[in-house]
Amino acid sequence: MIESSTPIPSVDAVLRIFRRLNDIPRPSHHEERVADFLCQYAERLGLAYRRDNNNCVVISKPATPGHENATPVAVLNHMDMVCVGMEKPTEQAVVPYEDNGWLKARGTSLGADNGIGLSMALAVLADDSIVHGPLEVITTTNEEDGMSGAAGLSSDFLRARKVINLDSEDYDTITTGAAGAYLQMHRLPSPLQKAPEGKRRWFRISIEGGKGGHSGVDINKGRASAVVVAWAVLAAIYNEYDVELADIRVGEANASIASSAEMIITVPSGEAAEFVKSQEEMLNNWLKEEYGSNEPTMHCTIEKVDARKTILPTEAFEALMTCLEQIPQGVVKMSETMADTVETSNNVGRIFVDDGHLVVTTHTRSFIYDDMVALGKEIAEVFAQEGGTSELVMAAPAWQEKQDSDFLRLTSDTFDEVLGWRPRMVAMHFVLEAGYFVKTYPGIEIACIGPRIIEPHSTAERVELSTVGDIWKVFVTLLGKMA
Repeated sequence: MIESSTPIPSVDAVLRIFRRLNDIPRPSHHEERVADFLCQYAERLGLAYRRDNNNCVVISKPATPGHENATPVAVLNHMDMVCVGMEKPTEQAVVPYEDNGWLKARGTSLGADNGIGLSMALAVLADDSIVHGPLEVITTTNEEDGMSGAAGLSSDFLRARKVINLDSEDYDTITTGAAGAYLQMHRLPSPLQKAPEGKRRWFRISIEGGKGGHSGVDINKGRASAVVVAWAVLAAIYNEYDVELADIRVGEANASIASSAEMIITVPSGEAAEFVKSQEEMLNNWLKEEYGSNEPTMHCTIEKVDARKTILPTEAFEALMTCLEQIPQGVVKMSETMADTVETSNNVGRIFVDDGHLVVTTHTRSFIYDDMVALGKEIAEVFAQEGGTSELVMAAPAWQEKQDSDFLRLTSDTFDEVLGWRPRMVAMHFVLEAGYFVKTYPGIEIACIGPRIIEPHSTAERVELSTVGDIWKVFVTLLGKMA
């Protein structure tokens, strides 16, 4: 470890900016206000900026005097966040708080993914004591739900070909590769029908308390998807009794492992109704046996509710159950070349009723693009056989850097000099925008680093504050070395 010749500014400025960002609602597809904030931020600093039709923003800062001939550097982040636990994500601010060295949020996801990285980039723009070459801070939209911002960038939007991406959640790594992603939205026709007459009982089945998490990095951790649990619950009842489904809502975000579900069902009065209510204890015992210590707080409750006027067609209910039974959920294949790394997976993120359809989203990931596409098409075919249609929302390419490049070696050296240890270089089973950047900007090189963020895309999301400070030091030092 060495002492920097130039004092590194305090990380406090980064955390102040992060708290300002958290006052701005920024779910995917609704980034207008945070894009406005970025443009106004640039104007206050007297910096040039561009904003494209997708609300992606790039802010340019001239080099520190004397470093004008240095290689231009871009700092990449995304401005949207996965809003878990929010009833009104387009209106609701995030309320962060510190707890024993960690920054958390009250009742919602924190947005450290990728708000901390963005805050670091903005802090550099505002601090003229930090030495750097020609600098571009590029912030994209809709990274979490389709990557349409990165996919739509024009070839002249970015000048730099060396990119520091601050969208990593693994403090002790340099991410040098990421899986591709194939996000689809499937629709099964489901026009509402009049509820059956006669004596019936109505119940709300709720599944709550799941850990959820990132459907890429957490997919192999043995967590219970509320989608799988909801299917098991409905299957147990459907196979025995005359049950009708009136409504269903599962999951919180397309890129998350579902942590909750709610279903409204109806059965004829009598013994069947008592059976449904008695399922609660059996289902909770099954959850405990099946998932053990991985899901200590996930539970199921069944309660009586008032009658509904409409139900979903029996054919649509059956089609949904068939599709969920046939498509893979979770790890599909482990890598044969990367130890302990998931190669291919699929996650059902959400199920909901919308405009006469049952809607199901699937997020397929793989380091092998052809395998990912093939699995995505197989899933679409399952829905097609049940009368459904499938819309491809995103087909993001995988990305892999050469780990022996001068740029990655310099990044590793900087960790060693600043923190006294070298990070691992790994490919991760999450999706990054890097694949689109490699396609759009030939010759580009990307190093992805970041603080320790635990349980992203969930209400348990938290960031370790000491690692924010460490990555800030590495980032600032790396900019100086590249200048």
